[in-house]
Amino acid sequence: MFVLVYCLTGQDASSVISSWGNGAWTLLGFSMQMALILVLGQALASAKLVQKLLKYLASLPKGYYTALWLVTFLSLIANWINWGFGLVISAIFAKEIAKNVKGVDYRLLIASAYSGFVIWHGGLSGSIPLSVATQNENLSKISAGVIEKAIPISQTIFSSYNLIIIGIILIGLPFLMAMIHPKKEEIVEIDSKLLKDEYKETELINHQQDKTIAHFLENSALLSYLLVFLGFGYLGIYFFKRGGISLNIVNTIFLFLGILLHKTPLAYVKAINHSARSVAGILLQFPFYAGIMGMMASHSVGGHSLAQMLSLAFTHIANEKTFALMTFLSAGIVNIFIPSGGGQWAIQAPIMLPAGQSLGVDPGVVSMAIAWGDAWTNMIQPFWALPALAIAGLGAKDIMGYCVLTLIFVALVVCGVFYFLV
Repeated sequence: MFVLVYCLTGQDASSVISSWGNGAWTLLGFSMQMALILVLGQALASAKLVQKLLKYLASLPKGYYTALWLVTFLSLIANWINWGFGLVISAIFAKEIAKNVKGVDYRLLIASAYSGFVIWHGGLSGSIPLSVATQNENLSKISAGVIEKAIPISQTIFSSYNLIIIGIILIGLPFLMAMIHPKKEEIVEIDSKLLKDEYKETELINHQQDKTIAHFLENSALLSYLLVFLGFGYLGIYFFKRGGISLNIVNTIFLFLGILLHKTPLAYVKAINHSARSVAGILLQFPFYAGIMGMMASHSVGGHSLAQMLSLAFTHIANEKTFALMTFLSAGIVNIFIPSGGGQWAIQAPIMLPAGQSLGVDPGVVSMAIAWGDAWTNMIQPFWALPALAIAGLGAKDIMGYCVLTLIFVALVVCGVFYFLV
């Protein structure tokens, strides 16, 4: 990126380096929001009540067809609600199904659980639609001045075209995954003894000699319920005043739901400690993404930035009808190299939004096209499925074929909707 900016914008090396350094710390608030979406969702998934519900649901299927259908459907719903919650829930549920249903292929079971992740960026924890719904100083900066006023989720997550995409995937994908089950002689099963309760809620140690007030409070459900009362009281007032959904509000909801279901402050702290291990990548990567964004927005006196040049290029090869489709496909390619929804938004938004604006394309549509492109090619990067596969001595290659089918199915759905209905 440094070489491209240096060669194409006419800036000297020190100016490009300064742009990178100045931009590196501009997304700290956004990166914290992204980290919390993952941590709070995973903490909620580890609650004992959620675990019991999953065990009950896993006892319902009697054959591989209904088992695969249910795993895929539940994964889609959970990931639509919150992607951190969905990734954990679907992996746990797939392993519970493997314990209870004989004759189901474990590779396809994990692939079905992971396939539900494809829906996340069109759902309630989608970082891009929630970012454009959050009014702050970063909104105009990331969008290169195109979005000055927050775009409500009624025009993104709950827009008619997005709900059509969600509906088709929700109905079609579970049946697709159930229908491609391998023949009996090709099935790969797993020994149920290998399937441990990885996210089992931590048992609390009762220190009989500890009579301090601090010990009482951290093990008191009363304190948790008081916090929950205050939290949901705030949310009630917020929505009564017609406040909109934003990243902060989604995180607030999951924070107090987690406190409620874990019952005591200590139990919730332990759940958060366990979940926080998964956010190292977000914390490390986002300063670099922000620095890249800073370089792309920089330009010499009287010249164009790299972001502006790319925007002009897109306006020459696309029109109002095809721009959303091209944005989706380009976002899918970019996601292979930048596998982070928030990071990808920081880099693509300054390019695609001005280009779309010049063609008369609604910024909400452009935002959702980037969002779906980001989620789409996650199917050929099954990083989150690797721990569940490793239990059976399997790797990414063992589910890649199934994930590619999901990739093709979702591409047909999204491309069709963006071309014919937007």
